[in-house]
Amino acid sequence: MAGQEFGHREGAAPAQLHYASGPSGSADPGPRFTVVGAEVPPGVLREAESLLGYEPPPDSPQHADAEQLKGFPTVFGFSELADGGRLLSRAVCTGTDWAGGPVSFHTHALLLSAGARLPDGVLPISTWESPRWAESTPPDGRPDPVGRVEPSGLLRGEALVPFAVSRAERLAAFFADLRDVAANPGAGQLVVVEHDSADVARWIALACTVLPREQAHRLTFTTYTRDPRQSRQQLVGALPSSEPVTDDARYRVHNCAGRPPTGPVTDTWAEVCARVWCAGRPDLFHNDPVDLGPLAASALAEGIALRTDARAAAASWAAGQVDVLPDGTLNALVAGLCGGPVPHLGSPAETLPGTAEQVALAALLARLDGRVTAAVSAPLAARVLASAVLAHGPVPALRAGSLTARAHDDLARDLAPSLRAGIADRAEPAAGRPLALLRAADLLDVDCQDELPELAGRLARELVDASAAAPSGAEPPAVGCPPALLDAVHTHPGLRVALFGSLDTLAAAEPASVARVLQGSGLPLDLQQSGFPHLRMCVAPTESDDRLDRFRGLLRTAGISPLADPAVLRTALRLGWPGGELPTGREAGLLLKELGSDTHRAAGTRELLIEAALAAPPDDPGTPALATDLLRCFAAELGPGRRTALVLLEFTGLLGTAEEGEEWVGRVLELTTSAADPVPDTVAERAFRTVAWRLLEGPAPENELYTLARSAEPRLLAAYGRAARSERVGDRLRSEPAYVADRFCDWNAFPGTYPAWDETRTALLAKVLRPAVRALSGAEQGAVETALDRAGRGKLDAYRAWNRPGALGRFAGRLSGRGRRAEPPGA
Repeated sequence: MAGQEFGHREGAAPAQLHYASGPSGSADPGPRFTVVGAEVPPGVLREAESLLGYEPPPDSPQHADAEQLKGFPTVFGFSELADGGRLLSRAVCTGTDWAGGPVSFHTHALLLSAGARLPDGVLPISTWESPRWAESTPPDGRPDPVGRVEPSGLLRGEALVPFAVSRAERLAAFFADLRDVAANPGAGQLVVVEHDSADVARWIALACTVLPREQAHRLTFTTYTRDPRQSRQQLVGALPSSEPVTDDARYRVHNCAGRPPTGPVTDTWAEVCARVWCAGRPDLFHNDPVDLGPLAASALAEGIALRTDARAAAASWAAGQVDVLPDGTLNALVAGLCGGPVPHLGSPAETLPGTAEQVALAALLARLDGRVTAAVSAPLAARVLASAVLAHGPVPALRAGSLTARAHDDLARDLAPSLRAGIADRAEPAAGRPLALLRAADLLDVDCQDELPELAGRLARELVDASAAAPSGAEPPAVGCPPALLDAVHTHPGLRVALFGSLDTLAAAEPASVARVLQGSGLPLDLQQSGFPHLRMCVAPTESDDRLDRFRGLLRTAGISPLADPAVLRTALRLGWPGGELPTGREAGLLLKELGSDTHRAAGTRELLIEAALAAPPDDPGTPALATDLLRCFAAELGPGRRTALVLLEFTGLLGTAEEGEEWVGRVLELTTSAADPVPDTVAERAFRTVAWRLLEGPAPENELYTLARSAEPRLLAAYGRAARSERVGDRLRSEPAYVADRFCDWNAFPGTYPAWDETRTALLAKVLRPAVRALSGAEQGAVETALDRAGRGKLDAYRAWNRPGALGRFAGRLSGRGRRAEPPGA
């Protein structure tokens, strides 16, 4: 295709130029054009002069004889002109002036117009030493037309192979720089230093072989220059005596007269090209030499050993060509990729494939499944599996028929220790590589049953941790089981039982986390008809909003009595009251009665029941009865602080009943202040609230009210004030005159006992009782006074004085001490 696009014009022969030094002894010995073809534009001559001259090497003899002249370099060049044309030239030294004058030379050149090629499309470098090149100007000044240019036999492939082998250490670095220079005009120039310009021509021939045909036709070069800095070709030849350019970054110098380069070449394509030449197979460059994949694949198919990065490129390319490659080519490529012994334990690191090759070989193996016979693919399958196990690569999912019987037995023998070590490797996520290695062990019939419990424990832990790390509100599939794990659970009964056992153990400790894992996970619990009670409770559907009903349903799902396994009681409680919720007093009391203290004690749920009592809100009606049951069932196991709190809770249930006894305000105060450990705030709040309501329900015994007044307990006084301001008390004040009389007596009692009590009662008189009294009718006012008159001891007079219009301020002032006369000085 490239030849057709940039081909030689039909019927047009290249224009010729001859350029030579003047005859010896002439008046003007300088160089000149001796023949100029009629087709040569005049402007080209001035540009061509700078390209057609000849400068001998600095170390050449000044008086060279004919034999010495043969050692002078040949300047064979191919240059681009300003108008897009090309100039192919050959200059040779014909003698030196015996007087030390200018060197004698002759240059024969062919001018190709823009877009034209040599006859028959031959490459410019292939005309090196062609018989078409003239050694001197034609006597009649009329050169024969160049209808064709016979290529030189010196640069044929079979002749270049020995040269390439002799330069094997330098080939890859040269090809890497060549590709950059040929593809990018701004990449600088490539300088090759050799002792002989013919060797430079061989380098150029090697270059043109590995380049695409069009780039090879366009590559400009010269086989020799005295000063590379004066040359403008892409590839410049030089002798060791030429001007050095080693310190100039514009030049990529390959000094073949010096030491070979050290270190690997990172350009994989260049490295493959070097190996192909050294293998004597330049014919492999004929298709598309710059495409690494097919070139590497062709080399491998021909048995040429390649580096791991090149093997990866070949395998990746072949994976995409499986459907179009001929069977013979595909089989040969697989054989090339599998060349050498299968890696085994103890293989040197350099013989193990790299990660890229492992991935590529695994992808190719997946594409070959069913495309070739097992006899062809089995070596590849064996290599991929061995590399995966030994070199930490991706583990392939092989079928039972992927390996021959011999490969199966050999791999089982060689890989068993590494398979077991990989399955037990705690540095790897259990659901990743270890699980894949277990699948490989099953394929090879390597016994790993003793590794299953530990692997299953790690798998269960990872599932729970992934669930805990998922964002709140994530859908179950976001934290579900990986597909590989689900597949293993369905196909590997031993792993399934071990995994369910580990999850069941975790469910007993973290039921909420395991329940979240199992929602939408797809784990086939139905494959196990019995056992795993905690796991079964975690997947039980929620059938009732009543927590006790849900709890009883969970116990039925477990299939085992808490008496036989008390741990199921703990799991059912944590699932029935999730998220750290506590049972209510009624619920906890029923749980204790239904299951008994011994069961709760064995299950470790006793603390939950006690906490339910101590943390219950003040308005939970079932808490006092629960406290009574807890004191009865766990009397010997309660510490002093908890015992006191429960006794206080129990007593709140007795207030207002016949069993409340006497001095109950003092008893509550004593229990809340004298305990070794502080009473929980919820318990103290309940106790103070209950006492306050007890004092406000009816006529309060004077001794109880007095104890309240002198207690100095701010929490109790605050609870009393809040209760007195409640709507419940307000309703009674507006509807029950006798209740008004009782409250006036209470809030008018014990003035000056304690400042906090005075503040509380005067505030209640002014803000609670006064508005209620003003709203009473005349008859209701009379009922209040009648009740106060029966109470005696001046209460009626005090009420009338307090209830007179404008009397409230004075009454309050007397109570607080305001308005008294000042004591005389010195009193």
